[in-house]
Amino acid sequence: MSLPPSKSPTPSPVSRCYEYAHDVDAGRIVACKKVRLACRRFLRDLERAKDPAYPWRFDEQKAARPVDFIERFLTPTKGDYDKMTLMPWQCFVECNLYGWVSKENSLRRFREGLIVVGTGNGKSTMLAGNATYGACKDGERGADIYLLANSKEQAGIVFNECYSQIKASRFLAPRFRTLRDGVYYDAMSASIRHRSSDSRRLDGLNPHMAIFDEIHEYRDFKLINIIKRKIVKRTQPLVIYITTMGNVIDGPLAYFYDLFTDAMSGKLAEDVADRMFAFIAELDEHDDPEDDSTWIKANPSLGVLLKIEDLRETWERDKHIPAQRADFLCKQLNITVNTDDMAFVQPEVLGRNDGTIEEEALLGRRCYGGFDLSSREDFTAAALEFPLDDGRVFVLLHSWVPRRKVELDQEKIDYYGLAMKGYLTIVDGEYIQQEDVYSWFCEQAKKYEIMTIGYDPANATRLRQMLENKGFACQIVRQGPLTLNDPMKDIKELLLGGRVVSNNDPMLRWYTDNVRISGERRHADKQNWMPSKRNKFRKIDGFMAWLDAHAINMEKNPAGEIRRAPAVRVVSISSRRR
Repeated sequence: MSLPPSKSPTPSPVSRCYEYAHDVDAGRIVACKKVRLACRRFLRDLERAKDPAYPWRFDEQKAARPVDFIERFLTPTKGDYDKMTLMPWQCFVECNLYGWVSKENSLRRFREGLIVVGTGNGKSTMLAGNATYGACKDGERGADIYLLANSKEQAGIVFNECYSQIKASRFLAPRFRTLRDGVYYDAMSASIRHRSSDSRRLDGLNPHMAIFDEIHEYRDFKLINIIKRKIVKRTQPLVIYITTMGNVIDGPLAYFYDLFTDAMSGKLAEDVADRMFAFIAELDEHDDPEDDSTWIKANPSLGVLLKIEDLRETWERDKHIPAQRADFLCKQLNITVNTDDMAFVQPEVLGRNDGTIEEEALLGRRCYGGFDLSSREDFTAAALEFPLDDGRVFVLLHSWVPRRKVELDQEKIDYYGLAMKGYLTIVDGEYIQQEDVYSWFCEQAKKYEIMTIGYDPANATRLRQMLENKGFACQIVRQGPLTLNDPMKDIKELLLGGRVVSNNDPMLRWYTDNVRISGERRHADKQNWMPSKRNKFRKIDGFMAWLDAHAINMEKNPAGEIRRAPAVRVVSISSRRR
C-alpha cells in the first residue's frame, strides 16, 4: 500500500526506482546487506546493459506500467488513504520484475521473484495489484493468475484484497466479473483465482502468473512443483514468492532463501541467476533485536504504514513470552526462529534474579521439595523451595553426577569447581545411588521443615518408599502439560520479576537456561507449556526438580499464599554451601 497522497506531483515510478537504488547504495536509506546487494546488482546491470553483448536491457516504459496501473486504477481498501501510491521499495521491486527484458525479443527477463518483508509492510496490497495487472494489462491473452498459499484461508487473503480493490475501482469494476470463486476479465479471457496446497482442483492449470503468499508455512514443494511444471507453457511467465520468515527451517523458504541469495551474489551460473530476482529485507547477522533503529531493515515501510511507537509497544509487551517473542522476531524482523525450540527465558532475565539470603536465616522454615532422578548414569537433582514474605521464593538445589560421566565431559562443565563449592556431588562409580538423594533430604530436614516432596513417578518407587518410611510426605507430580503448565508459567513470572533467590547458584542458572518450551506438546488453543531441553547435552534435571517442588508449593498454597511467609534477613554476601 501506500504513501498518503501528496500535494505535489508524485515522481515517476522509474525515477523512484532509480532514487531508491542510489540512496540504498549510498547509505542514505538504512537497509540490510541483501537489499543493498539487490540495489547494487540493479545499478551494475544498468551499466552492463550498455554493452551490446549483454543480453538484457531495462525498458523504462514497461517498468513503469504496473506501478502506473496500480496507482491510477486501484483504490486502497484499508487505512485512511484515498489513492494508491507505492512506496519507493515497492517501486524498486515492480520496476525490476517488469522492466528488465531481452534485447532479442523484449520478453521479460525475470521468471521468479522472492520478496521477504516484515508483516504490515503492504505486501498483500501490492500483490493484489500485480494479479489485477497480470490479468488485464500484461499483454497475455487467456492469462490465468493464481494466488496460492499453504491453506485455503491464507490463499483467500490476497484474493479478497484483489476482489475488493476491483470492486472499489470505478474504472475496473464494470470491466471485471467479480465472483466469489474468481475474478474474470472477459476482454482478454483472463481470470484471477486462488488455490491452496490442500485443494483438489490443481489439475488442468495453465497459469500465466503465480503468486505464492507466506511460503514460510510450506513444508514441501508439492504445490510449487505443480505450478512450475504448468507455467513453462507460457510466453513470459512470472512466479512471485512473498513471505515473512517463519519456523519451518527445512521447508521451501529455507531452500529459496539460499538459492536466491546465491543468485544475487553471483554464486550461480549466470544464465540461471539472470532469471531470478530477490528483495530480502531482514536484520543483519549481528544486529541486536532490542535496537529498534535496525528494525527498518526488515520493515521498509516503517514510518508510513508502520509506526515505530506501535512496534516498540508490541516488542516490550511480547519479548518475555516465548511464543510472542518468536512471532515478532519471525514476522516483524525476519529472524528465523524454530518455535518448537523456544527459550523459556532469556539470559538477561536470569541475571535479574541475583538476590542473596543467609541460609542460616532459613533455619526452621517450611519449604517444599522435589527431585528428578533421570537416568542414574546421568545428572540427578533435588530441590527445596521456600516461600518468602515479600513475594519471592528461595531455591536450594543440589545435583549429583557419576564420576564416569565427569570423565567423558561432554558438557564442558567445571565439575570439580562446582563440587568444591558445594553445588554438586561427584559420585564414585558409573551411576547415582538413590540413597544419596535420600540422605540429602534427611540432612536438610534437620535444618528446615519440609512439608511435602513432589516427584516424577518414573523410576522413583524405591526412593519414595525410603522417604515415606522416614516420615516425609511425598506426592506425585504428573509430567504432562495439564500438570506442569501453571507451575512453569508461574516460575517464569517470578523470574521476569526478579523474585527467585538462589544465592546465584550457577547450576540452577545453567539448568534453567537450557529449558525450552516444547512446541510439539504445547496445546495451541490453551497455550499449555511443557519443558524440553535445548539438546541432549544440555541438561534440565535441576529445573525439573525445582518445577516439581514449585508445583507442590502452588497446590498447597493457593490464592497467592505462596507469596506470604515470615520475613527473613537479606544480606549482600551468601554463605558457602555446606
